[in-house]
Amino acid sequence: MSVIKYTPFTDFETFPAGLRVFQDTVNRMFAEPNSRPWVPAVDIQETENELILKADVPDVEMKDIDVRVENGTLTLRGERKFESDKKEGSWHRVERSYGTFERAFTLPETVNFDAVKADYKNGVLTITLPKKEVAKPRQIKIQVSNN
Repeated sequence: MSVIKYTPFTDFETFPAGLRVFQDTVNRMFAEPNSRPWVPAVDIQETENELILKADVPDVEMKDIDVRVENGTLTLRGERKFESDKKEGSWHRVERSYGTFERAFTLPETVNFDAVKADYKNGVLTITLPKKEVAKPRQIKIQVSNN
């Protein structure tokens, strides 16, 4: 019977080359601002009468934002454009993400889809989704009999 030497780390000899390729890809992704994905942060609040969605979309013009309600889904699409056309100065650091974004949210059946409103102020997109009358909570008075 022959003895076979077990060397579990032989595959790691080529790992540093693979790591360099990965590191180059990540560096390129961060060096090219248009290649990074961007998704705006969203807060969703529910009140007695409505759902309120607020999305942070700074430096995005209203004309570059599309809000749709279709088949019970609210979809936000838009684009934050990178201003690389400026002739003066050079960039020392670009950390903010740019490009197109899309977010989709499944809405409950309690939303009145015909009364959805959107407002854009100070870089925050606010979408108000009113609830249907049947979905609003009702208080029922209970009478107690003295039997």
